[in-house]
Amino acid sequence: MLGKMKAIVKPRPGPGLEMATVDIPQIGPRDVLVKVRATSICGTDLHIYNWDAWAQSRIKTPLVLGHELAGDVVEVGDQVKLLKVGDYISADSHVSDGVCYVCRNGQPHICQNLKILGVDTQGCFSEYAAIPEVCAWVNDKSLPPEVASVQEPLGNAVYTVLAEPITGKTVAVFGDGPAGLNATGVARASGAGTIFLVGKHDFRLGIGKQMGASVVFNVQEPGTDVVPSILAATDGVGVDVVLEMTGNPQAINQGFQVLRKGGRFSAFGIPSNPVELDLNSALIFKGARILGINGRLMWDTWYQMAGLLASGKLDPRPVITHQIRLEDYQEGFALMMSKERNVGKVVMFP
Repeated sequence: MLGKMKAIVKPRPGPGLEMATVDIPQIGPRDVLVKVRATSICGTDLHIYNWDAWAQSRIKTPLVLGHELAGDVVEVGDQVKLLKVGDYISADSHVSDGVCYVCRNGQPHICQNLKILGVDTQGCFSEYAAIPEVCAWVNDKSLPPEVASVQEPLGNAVYTVLAEPITGKTVAVFGDGPAGLNATGVARASGAGTIFLVGKHDFRLGIGKQMGASVVFNVQEPGTDVVPSILAATDGVGVDVVLEMTGNPQAINQGFQVLRKGGRFSAFGIPSNPVELDLNSALIFKGARILGINGRLMWDTWYQMAGLLASGKLDPRPVITHQIRLEDYQEGFALMMSKERNVGKVVMFP
């Protein structure tokens, strides 16, 4: 398809983004062209917006941002086999090569040559996006676009929570950002027992209660002492499962302190710097299991997520706090970077 479209672009190195008119992307033989219905802002997009050290080392400009979307296929490459014009899709942001050692061992989500939509390739903060067939997921037609667009980050939570059985388990979720709120909802929908949610923003902790948290802790409130409180609530045993969604060193250490002996620690949050940990007490003597969580399993996580959404037990809409026009992207980014954090997920509509 030839023509122009509006898109949110990082035109050059440095802070900020611009709304620009650019060419509609031309697809390759194994790509599909998608007319974007909805697209949502991720924490990764904030790093690119602010042009921090990570962005400076990774991003090549000019770049159309965005990797969370829902839309309709309007054109297919001549080697595409699984998709057709009219399909309503979302995308896993992982673009794997399918042939490396890791992919051939059934782990394409951590492909040795992994590329990320909107990071290493042109993204979807635009009217149209080119999506490789290898990472496209066909949605149920009844799924609202705002929900379909957040499945990529929701899948992070599904993978984090369901990496091992969760039914009947006591759970501590560290982090009240969208990842932690989604993890709380997935844990509740999957039959977890008591769910403790640890965060620092009352607005988001309120959403956490809607998503199924049994007890919430605001670490910024005077007198809040997370570790003794959770240990007391579990008769000194600790929780069966810790879901660490922040990467904050204090949260990581607290997570290991409240984890019971023989428990599971799912590590999703990404620390900015190396974390110091007492390996003896946290892991070895405790017999703990640490599971590193990167993205989503392709495609196990998506089938689990589809089943949870279809059941009605998982509803991510409380986490979607703002829906705006693509042109109003500055408002969305400002909300997500505000000190108050009175925001969950921001979905934009081209």
